[in-house]
Amino acid sequence: MQKFLAILGEPFTRFVNESGRIVLLLWSTLRWSIRRPFRVHLLFRSMEEIGVKSLPVVVITAMFTGGILALQSYSSFKRFNAESLIGTMVAIALCRELAPVLTGLIVAGRVGSAMAAELGTMRVTEQIDALYTLAVNPVHYLIVPRFIASMIMLPVMTMLADGLGIAGGYLVATRVYQLNSVVYIRSSFNFLEYEDVYSGLIKSAVFGIIIAIVGCYKGFYTMGGAEGVGRSTTSAVVVSMMLILIIDYFMGALFFSL
Repeated sequence: MQKFLAILGEPFTRFVNESGRIVLLLWSTLRWSIRRPFRVHLLFRSMEEIGVKSLPVVVITAMFTGGILALQSYSSFKRFNAESLIGTMVAIALCRELAPVLTGLIVAGRVGSAMAAELGTMRVTEQIDALYTLAVNPVHYLIVPRFIASMIMLPVMTMLADGLGIAGGYLVATRVYQLNSVVYIRSSFNFLEYEDVYSGLIKSAVFGIIIAIVGCYKGFYTMGGAEGVGRSTTSAVVVSMMLILIIDYFMGALFFSL
């Protein structure tokens, strides 16, 4: 019985310790975010890395997601003579769920891993320790710009994904299935409410926080040399994606079920 409790207790204890350290890192990041000096050049560099360099993947994903939604929904809607509602379904599905979630997953895979690898390399090569000797707080210098940039750029890319996804659905519906373009556009926006749009943007901002904190945490506390950097990178991506999907469910329930 004691062995069973020990086996069960070790992962639970590790989970509690990890959760506590992440919360403490988040709190420290929030405190340092409002303290001088404000390193604007680091913020813009992080925004470029997180947002601008992720645009090609986001553009392709959003357009083909909107296209496949229109493609798959046509056969189902046709059974009920409801082809005119394809635009509504594509717009609402993208704005509420698919655009913020897919954008978050893409950025987690591309940027979260890069954050963990970069900070992990700095940790094992003692560059983070060198910042302390220079009287520079590593959280303020390394994590705060990435945190703010993620929180800003995820909603921006989500808005872009919303528009491109609707455009992708429009092209498939009007060019492949010859639906009336005016009807598609009207059905896309007449039934789309502000809540559908801003709920997705709020979700994406939360996803940006998750990606930045988890990626930076895994890199910041890396141990074990090059092998440890690899473990931290993999763990950052997996944990970020899992948290995005879990938090998305609870936020969706909060916005649309209560």
